[in-house]
Amino acid sequence: MMNTSQTVRERIAAQPDGTPFTPALFAGLGSRAAIDQALMRLAKAGSIERLGHGLYIVPKVGRFGIKTLPAPEQVARTVADAEGAIIEIHGAEAARRFGFTTQMPAHAAFYTTGSSRAIRLGKMIVRLQHVAPRKLALAGRPAGQALSALWYLGRNQVSPGTFKRIAERLPSSEFQALREAKASMPAWMVAALTGYERGELTHA
Repeated sequence: MMNTSQTVRERIAAQPDGTPFTPALFAGLGSRAAIDQALMRLAKAGSIERLGHGLYIVPKVGRFGIKTLPAPEQVARTVADAEGAIIEIHGAEAARRFGFTTQMPAHAAFYTTGSSRAIRLGKMIVRLQHVAPRKLALAGRPAGQALSALWYLGRNQVSPGTFKRIAERLPSSEFQALREAKASMPAWMVAALTGYERGELTHA
């Protein structure tokens, strides 16, 4: 029978190089202490790299011997999955994608229903910001990015005209999903959406 260290190595070997993972990958293979010890030994040997607390990667070397790193969203999703959490792009990036701002966020950032944390990925920082679950009611789809942008813009910047622009940029089915998510919206957001639906765009 293989020991915990051997089974951990085998499971890691089945992972594509460059794919981030957490100790959750080894659930059922042994005690958490034994798994952590096995990961620590592998990290010291250089077989895996530790990106942050409880987050690892199998090093991947690309052309010319340059190390390649996973995409920020892949890292954020791995962390969220380990917590049973949901993620969505940060409102600042969502607002930029919808044309409400041209400013590029300084860091790759995501909203999460899990814990807030920052992870260094090479020279980049990946930030996860905890938010209430209702802010991520439509996470994982274009309508969810729109909702993320609306929360970021806030009461003073969201008007019926804001929803008009979103309607122009979303597929009709996604905008309909956003309209049907009023139960997850605060009163000021619902008021702006209702104004759009009534054609109140004079002051947009």
